[in-house]
Amino acid sequence: MKKFLFSILLVSSVVFNGFAQQFEVAYASSSNQTFTGYVVLYLSKENKIPKSSMVGFGSDPCFSVYVKNVKPGATVKIDDKAAGFPALLSDIERGQYYAQVVWDKNMGGRTIAESPGNFYNDPVKIDINKNTKTSYYLYADKVVAELPAFKETEFVKELKAPSALLSKSQGKPVTVDAAVILPKEYNTEPDRKFPVLFKVSGYGGDYHRYSGYAMPSTPIDSVPVIVVYLDGNCPLGHSVYANSDNNGPWGDALTTEFIPLLEKQFRCNGAKLLTGHSSGGWTVAWLQTHYPKVFDGCWSSSPDPVDFRSFQKINMYADKNMFYGKDSTLNLVATVAGFFPWATMKNVYLAEQVIYRGEQMHSFNAVFSKKGADGLPLSICNSATGAIDTAVFSNWKKYDISLYLRSNWEQIKPDLEGKLRISVGKQDNFLLNYAVVMLEAEMKKLNSTFQFAYYPGDHFTLSTPEYVKDGNHFLKQKYMEWQAKSNKNGK
Repeated sequence: MKKFLFSILLVSSVVFNGFAQQFEVAYASSSNQTFTGYVVLYLSKENKIPKSSMVGFGSDPCFSVYVKNVKPGATVKIDDKAAGFPALLSDIERGQYYAQVVWDKNMGGRTIAESPGNFYNDPVKIDINKNTKTSYYLYADKVVAELPAFKETEFVKELKAPSALLSKSQGKPVTVDAAVILPKEYNTEPDRKFPVLFKVSGYGGDYHRYSGYAMPSTPIDSVPVIVVYLDGNCPLGHSVYANSDNNGPWGDALTTEFIPLLEKQFRCNGAKLLTGHSSGGWTVAWLQTHYPKVFDGCWSSSPDPVDFRSFQKINMYADKNMFYGKDSTLNLVATVAGFFPWATMKNVYLAEQVIYRGEQMHSFNAVFSKKGADGLPLSICNSATGAIDTAVFSNWKKYDISLYLRSNWEQIKPDLEGKLRISVGKQDNFLLNYAVVMLEAEMKKLNSTFQFAYYPGDHFTLSTPEYVKDGNHFLKQKYMEWQAKSNKNGK
């Protein structure tokens, strides 16, 4: 009988005690340990794996409850008392849905849906009908597996650098991890040293994509390079390799712990270049401007907001609300072709109130905000009303790259001038081009030789052969300048 009950994925029954629509969920575990944490329910009419849906970028419902000391097999109810998006469970649109539940143990993975150790169930299809007294049962009998061991090849190696700085900050062992992709000349010319190109992924990237990769690195034009692929993943989102109250000193860990180990284990010649797209684009712009003596040139592609007077067209210094503009229109977080509405700030924040960690807006808070009394990052706005917290924003100002450059230009100019190129699509989906335009105007006032370039296309389509060629040409030029300077200094 027990085996039969545990094998049931879905039970629908009418209950007569007057409660509203609800799910009853349980989990399986061979351990006798109880569960304390959030239980998250994902629903979708279209996505057959609802826990993989983009949070807030559509209308897929999600719900969460916090529970304590729940034993394996014990039932937890998710009903109208749960945090919900876009409505209470009883008020969502009727129809057929795919359903999954995830029990979040929060053991370090970036997203709830994919964190190793979390319990979940295979998707099941259910019919949410007009009878709001129907109860549904989901049994989480699967566990998100640990990533398989990184598979090294002739040209691709894994580097995990232990970080004393991050470990002290987070109170547990932390490493800075990357895939190191070697040029084809690395093995055929054993006495030769090579420049390093640090390539930082956008939000959600993973260096494990290079596990088992058999190809050598792509040269910068004709210059063979060691490519170091960094993904920025951390438990609160994308670290963007910036020192922060919540994530810890990622910038210092990269420059003082990871890079020395890299140069010890691989034949690097001392030149260090940067490139990245989206959150990776912001990352490399931040690293170049804040560690100008460490890095020798940076091509930043479609970076997250580099001027907080246009944080996806919201002026964080003057506007009062993240959700609504001055004319009460909804602020957009994403568009189609830079114009047509795709997702609003309001929907994203309301959804992330339910999916409570690891998503994009949480990631911004984790980097830019101070740590709250509860140990979590302070939120830039009220997640229900959108009202901007000016006290929280006072800490965000430290991460406004434009403000930093304007305030410190005379001091940093000798080490930084000419080292930065930013390019972006004219129809960027996330409205990131507006901040780049603002930064360019400010740098022109300072007579800077930074390069700014604008191309046809959006966040996902601008990477044409011409776009890549122009960016690589800049990086090659910076390398040649480094080489000439090194030869002059007798290095």
